Amino acid sequence: MAASAEHDDGGSSLIEHLVELRTRLLRAIVALGIALVALLPFANRLYGWFAQPLLDKLPEGAQLIAVEVASPFFAPLKLAFFAAVMLTMPWLLYQAWAFVAPGLYRREKKLALPLLVSAVALFYAGCAFAFFLVLPMVFGFLTAVTPEGVAMMTDINAYLNFVLVIFLAFGLSFELPVALVILVLLGWVTPAQLREWRGYAVVGMFVLAAIITPPDVVSQLMLAIPMCLLYEAGIIAARMVAPKPDPDIDTDDA
Repeated sequence: MAASAEHDDGGSSLIEHLVELRTRLLRAIVALGIALVALLPFANRLYGWFAQPLLDKLPEGAQLIAVEVASPFFAPLKLAFFAAVMLTMPWLLYQAWAFVAPGLYRREKKLALPLLVSAVALFYAGCAFAFFLVLPMVFGFLTAVTPEGVAMMTDINAYLNFVLVIFLAFGLSFELPVALVILVLLGWVTPAQLREWRGYAVVGMFVLAAIITPPDVVSQLMLAIPMCLLYEAGIIAARMVAPKPDPDIDTDDA
């Protein structure tokens, strides 16, 4: 009978977790849907604002074009969905946090929430850095190297895909301090090792910047230099949260 009771408790606990998961997913989907519906009437205006970094650099009379028949509809719709995800990201991540938080220890809860907030803020910062600083320089370079007699007329869907990739690259790159802190908390590396590997990390970041950015030196430097600074910030943050040695352990007895 005791075994049966334990089995029933385990089954009911699993059902409760599944119900909680469904509730969190529904809340996330509803919030995303509301944001998307609210943004749809402004999708074309939003795309016009989104395309401004390129439009400002195009020659007089040049403009974006729509190669595919359905691009004027699907490109703004795709952008509206991306904007809805960005807008509701704190709420979406909060739902994930609320689902896993009951299973965490107090110290894990104390560290996880600041890491979550920092990750969201750094991702936003990376996207803003790319949009307001990197893209104008990239498009200025690309329009400057366009051969004479060639009209630069970019498809609206190709432009959107290009910018979203840049956003993703810079947003994820700005997560470097959070990634370093997590690695230290997991015990995979130590702050001292991160300092020792600084030289290799700098070389790796410049190589990575050369791979994921357009083929101009300015954009590569604008990704690599912030990553180097963020690496240093990650070392400082990791040193602050690194697990301290247990004073009750006597090293002489080992």
